[in-house]
Amino acid sequence: MHELLSQETRHLVVQCILGHPHHLASLAELASMIPKNEGAILDQLERLREADLLDVYVHEPNESARDLPSRFWGPTEHGIETLYEHNFLRGVPIARAVYEETRRSERARRHERAPRPDLPEAVSDALEFDEPASFE
Repeated sequence: MHELLSQETRHLVVQCILGHPHHLASLAELASMIPKNEGAILDQLERLREADLLDVYVHEPNESARDLPSRFWGPTEHGIETLYEHNFLRGVPIARAVYEETRRSERARRHERAPRPDLPEAVSDALEFDEPASFE
């Protein structure tokens, strides 16, 4: 598992998803944050899916909407347990801060605002933390 999670692109994928405000990211959002092409990112997403760390969550109403993603990558319950065991969840607040401070493409920002499905309750509960108040 350590080898799986320490590979550079997979590690960045996990960090981006943990830092994402919804913990569900489209491929375009990930590509905006990770300096790799979408094909390379998708290959690593599939590896994480095969290991049952991530899954694709589909928001069917977006399937017929132009310019909105319908497929989002997010952690599974098994993935949350594994990330907890490997101390990834302690870094969720830091991953969120990094995500918020990273410049994203207009396409990625549009995808970020898209409606998306809910994560399983156990997953969303595990990723909750008290976010600091905004000073804007």
